[in-house]
Amino acid sequence: MLEKNNTSIERGPETAVLVGLITNAQQKEKVNEYLDELAFLIETAGGEPVKRFIQPLDNPNSRTYVGTGKLEEIRQYVKAAEIDMVVFDDELSGSQIRNLEKVLECKILDRTNLILDIFAKRAQTAHAKVQVELAQYQYLLPRLTGMWTHLERQRGGIGLRGPGETEIETDRRIVRDKISLLKKRLIQIDKQKATQRKNRGELIRIALVGYTNVGKSTIMNLLSKSEVFAENKLFATLDTTVRKVVVDNLPFLLSDTVGFIRKLPHGLVESFKSTLDEVRESDLLVHVVDISHPEFEDQIQTVTQTLTEIGAGDKKVIMVFNKVDAYQWVEKDEDDLTPTSKENTSLFDLQKSWMAKDNHPCIFISAKTKENYHEFRKLLYDNIKEVHAIRYPYNNFLY
Repeated sequence: MLEKNNTSIERGPETAVLVGLITNAQQKEKVNEYLDELAFLIETAGGEPVKRFIQPLDNPNSRTYVGTGKLEEIRQYVKAAEIDMVVFDDELSGSQIRNLEKVLECKILDRTNLILDIFAKRAQTAHAKVQVELAQYQYLLPRLTGMWTHLERQRGGIGLRGPGETEIETDRRIVRDKISLLKKRLIQIDKQKATQRKNRGELIRIALVGYTNVGKSTIMNLLSKSEVFAENKLFATLDTTVRKVVVDNLPFLLSDTVGFIRKLPHGLVESFKSTLDEVRESDLLVHVVDISHPEFEDQIQTVTQTLTEIGAGDKKVIMVFNKVDAYQWVEKDEDDLTPTSKENTSLFDLQKSWMAKDNHPCIFISAKTKENYHEFRKLLYDNIKEVHAIRYPYNNFLY
């Protein structure tokens, strides 16, 4: 008797095609940069980006985002290469998703949906899970039209469907009820979090902020000698982690917060406002920047803008330019008379320029190799001491 072969063929990661538009607001270089980030998001979600399509267009097509010719080009490639999903760099409407699915016959995602998927996978605590679920339902609600979701199967019972009520109206009502319930849960969790913050006493509070994947968790582990999860992927940290740290003789609370990103979905900002209370209520912000990233200045702008949006734009900030060990530049030839670009700027010149033009105290370090780590601790100590001296003038004898 022959034995059955129980070995199953393991399927590799889902393959993805990326799509972006060159518009008056987005030039080709910027679109490529966004698509690089989108590719990283896909890899973080467990997918494999294999090709990108870019089209110059004044405005996104209201029906299919891209033009008819480009859509046919994408369709042919998707069919020939047996692609699993097509990911668009901007938010799509419900009708656009529906139209694209009909033509391309594969899974259609936009940047927001992809970020929400990553957040859903990364959420560990009940707090983060509720926040992500709320954002997902808020994303879904305006896209229900024409989508046969059968959400009513999740909630049975007699008398739930009104006379003459259509399926889409039922779905909308179910989603609204879910949103209302999740908001109530968040209010309860927020009260618990506020109580926890009060119970921490009157210690100085420092928050690590910055773009996603700049090394905040690595710095957190370095300062607090703890094991906060750190990984070279986007949104490795979703839940705010708080540790007590002592630098020389000064104790303080250090918070590691969720990273920011360009085109961050508004629903996520709203849902994670309670998590960002740690930032709003901090005495000092440590803005961590990946100096090795070619567009680090744009990332700084994104973080600064988000801090303003959540009401933390007036906080005192220390700029920490991390990953100096990964910084690369190409020295220009002596006879090259073209203007110096970012690629030709040495780390030394970059340090001089930022220290001269930035209003905030700043330092260049490598959390990985601990380069300038002691100087960073000294800068942190000096700034915490200033806050401490104002709040507790009678304790100045400590330093």
